[in-house]
Amino acid sequence: MSTTDTLSAGKVQVTTDAHGISTVSFFHPSHNSLPGALLTQLANTITATGQDPNTKVIILRSEGEKTFCAGASFDELMAIQDEAQGLEFFSGFAKVINACRTCPKIIIGRVQGKAIGGGVGVAAATDYCFATAQASVKLSELVVGIGPFVVGPAVERKIGQSAYAQLALDAGEFRSAEWARDWGLYAEVLPTAAELDQAVQTFAEKLARYNPEALTDLKKVFWQGTEHWDTLLVQRAAISGRLVLSDFTRAAISQFKSR
Repeated sequence: MSTTDTLSAGKVQVTTDAHGISTVSFFHPSHNSLPGALLTQLANTITATGQDPNTKVIILRSEGEKTFCAGASFDELMAIQDEAQGLEFFSGFAKVINACRTCPKIIIGRVQGKAIGGGVGVAAATDYCFATAQASVKLSELVVGIGPFVVGPAVERKIGQSAYAQLALDAGEFRSAEWARDWGLYAEVLPTAAELDQAVQTFAEKLARYNPEALTDLKKVFWQGTEHWDTLLVQRAAISGRLVLSDFTRAAISQFKSR
């Protein structure tokens, strides 16, 4: 697949069942990585679904059996030519996180496999997250010379500064799903994908029976103190957009792609 094909591949879909549970799913053939166009589509879909009066609760998931989300697309990172393009790309992750943050409906995360880089940020942006035992996490950005600047606020909000620093600095190593659960990223870890789906559906149906106004007001309480993220995450995106142009990052990404 060419770079152009890779960047244009992928999809976002949404379905709503009889309970008012809307499932937003994303897919990309390269380990569910997220090119800019797919990030924008995902953010817009979350926003639109949250405004749909037929939706009572949202499940956010990826397709496939293995990786939940591999984060940024290396092909697109290599295609960035200037700081403006870098800002635009990394702002895509800001859009997704802010779409989750401002969505009036509770978002349940379903993480069936590894979450890497921006994928950890997507999981952290959900309000209640289930995972399988295979759903280990890694913030790998520092390895390629960037740093988890955009997703950092979402991750730190969920797991605290100490655990966030561990993930950000030990960038080459995965932490287990149990570690992520113990620090609060995941609410529950299930042995298999089938048990994961059952747990997610049961919890979603439970939430769908609650007072929707109470859920919306409760979500506002959960996210108090993040009102400045519209500005903060774009500022963080600018940092990543500058660093991605460095010789260190170019060489590191090329090395990863050649493996």
